[in-house]
Parts: sequence; C-alpha cells; structure tokens
Amino acid sequence: MAPNIRVDHIGIAVESVESAEPVLTALGCEKIIDDTVEDRFRWVYYVLGDVSRIELIEPIAEDSFLTEYLERHGSGLHHVTLEVADIDEVIESLGSAGIETIDRRSYDEWTEAFVSPRNETGVLFQLMEYTDAFTDGRDFDEESFFMNEVRLSAEE
Repeated sequence: MAPNIRVDHIGIAVESVESAEPVLTALGCEKIIDDTVEDRFRWVYYVLGDVSRIELIEPIAEDSFLTEYLERHGSGLHHVTLEVADIDEVIESLGSAGIETIDRRSYDEWTEAFVSPRNETGVLFQLMEYTDAFTDGRDFDEESFFMNEVRLSAEE
C-alpha cells in the first residue's frame, strides 16, 4: 500500500518577497501566511484557487542554505513539498527503494525531511508532516489550506 501523500506547495527562492509578490498577485494568489524560521529565512504562503499553494522563501541570514542557493542558481523553483500522513512510513518506503532522505528535523509545528535533488528527477522534495500546533495562533482559512479541511496526519 502506498503512503498517504499529496503535493502541499511549491517553494520558490527569491531575493525579495516584496519584489516577487506582484507576479503572484497578478496570477490571483492571496497571501495567507508570512513567517520566519529561526531568523534564517522568511517564508510566505499564497493560496491559488481552491487549495493550490505557492511559497516564496527569502533569506534573512547572510550565510544560509538559501543565500548559497540564490548565488549559484538565482531565483526560481527551489523545492516541491509533499504533505505526508506518516513521515516515518514515507522515509522507510523511500529507503526500501534505495532513495536516501536527508536533513530530518522536527519543529513544534511540523516534522520534515528532504529527498536530495541528486535523485533521478533532479528535484528537491521536502516531506512534511504537520502537527496540531501548526494552526495554533495562525489566522487563515483552513479550508483554503488543507484539502478537505483536514491535515493528512489527522486522518489516521
């Protein structure tokens, strides 16, 4: 049986959210979250249509993975995030297929791990399992954020 997974969002690396935002606004995107992670980078979620999301990520720290990425590649597609119901199950499934995950981290609001872009697709995949704390203190329409208004990890 395949793990319970769906595309959560695509992440686009940018030098400046303010400079890139007009493109998303012109496409009809609505900003729903603007936050930072450990003073390393800013992430801003936009909803498009029913539940499609795009994330802009902007470096805050002068020497981070994101500043290095932008220096090497410039602005553009950075990652595809897949929401998973059980991150351990997905990591095990990938391992069984000979695909290594890297940089597993747990935060109060989610647990994540990455599939290196050195895989045959050339894409950096972020695996993300949301926790109940993700919605705490955030003012957004869960219907626009979670498909069928439910986190995958809450469906179990």
